[in-house]
Amino acid sequence: MRTGSEPVTARSALRMRFWLSVWGLLWAIFGTVAFALAGRPGWAIACGVFWLVVTIDLVVVLRHIRQGPHYQPGPDVPPYRPPDDRSP
Repeated sequence: MRTGSEPVTARSALRMRFWLSVWGLLWAIFGTVAFALAGRPGWAIACGVFWLVVTIDLVVVLRHIRQGPHYQPGPDVPPYRPPDDRSP
């Protein structure tokens, strides 16, 4: 049964996101250094900005991993009913 709240209650594959962030971080560092040495400052800045974004994402992912698992009901627990927003 779908409740319509799946995007709100969805869980992320944090380990996969962590390793993809590490992969992106390595490429961003490589790109920043390579373009800086090649004399392409615009591309080096673009890779540097990407490096910053990936680093922030990596910090967020590590924070979520360190928070540990949160309670997730099993398949035998019915989903919550959406709140009734009708005003009297």
